[in-house]
Amino acid sequence: MVNLSRFRFGVLSLLFLTACGKIDQLLYKPKIWPEEWLRIQPYLQLEFGGQALIIVQPSTSAIVYLLGIITLLAGVYFLRVQEGQRSRLWWGLALLLWGVGALLAGTSYEAFSYQIKCAGRGLCVWTSWWEIGYLFVSAASVNAMLAAQAYACADGKWRRLMVIYAAVNQALYTAALVVGSLQPRQFLISFELLLVFAAPSVVLFLIQNGQRYLRLRQKMDLALLGVWVWLALTIGAYFLYYLSGLTGRLWAQGIWFSENDVLHMGLIIWMLFIARIARLIRDN
Repeated sequence: MVNLSRFRFGVLSLLFLTACGKIDQLLYKPKIWPEEWLRIQPYLQLEFGGQALIIVQPSTSAIVYLLGIITLLAGVYFLRVQEGQRSRLWWGLALLLWGVGALLAGTSYEAFSYQIKCAGRGLCVWTSWWEIGYLFVSAASVNAMLAAQAYACADGKWRRLMVIYAAVNQALYTAALVVGSLQPRQFLISFELLLVFAAPSVVLFLIQNGQRYLRLRQKMDLALLGVWVWLALTIGAYFLYYLSGLTGRLWAQGIWFSENDVLHMGLIIWMLFIARIARLIRDN
């Protein structure tokens, strides 16, 4: 059974340790001044009661918030159609965590990045506790997917090994985040390290569902194989667009479209597809 009280305690403890850490010492290299932050990317300035509110990358922020809302709704849907299937329970939890992560990321990386990282500072800081929270729940989401996969696609010792690996992976990653926040150490609280911890699980999903479909010809395995292939294609499209340099050229022409939009739009389609196949997922 999922120990939600222990999970909530872990999240609050992580955020408390992060708040007590020294992540504000980490600055961008090369250094970025608040004025420069607004010069290098699109933003809107709104006035409320004489107070200015700056929304950075407004269209990208809207897309990532939409992704977060859709993902949360998909998670709730999985829990509503659980029907005693532990794989659906873990999928529901995974999507709820992913949705929270998307909202945290959109807040700190895009929409309110100026207020969080730059406003009132001499130099913009590299990260924030919002992003630490995003990294934590994103890792937890992938590990919850691993638990869901264990119940849907494995049994016996392989199921136990997958669940144990998910727990150990999350514990080690949480420890890395805590150390990285308190020291601070930039790589330990970077998106790159999150990929290092998450990538083996995604590769396992592809192999496992591919092999099972070739052997069993079940609709669930074909659907899940499609889930992982689309995720891989979305991430690949993100990196290709990033390396192309199109973002800067389009922004210079007033077109607010970036590699993050490619990623988030792909993930919106991904989440809608996952919700559509919810009833195909059953315990092994």
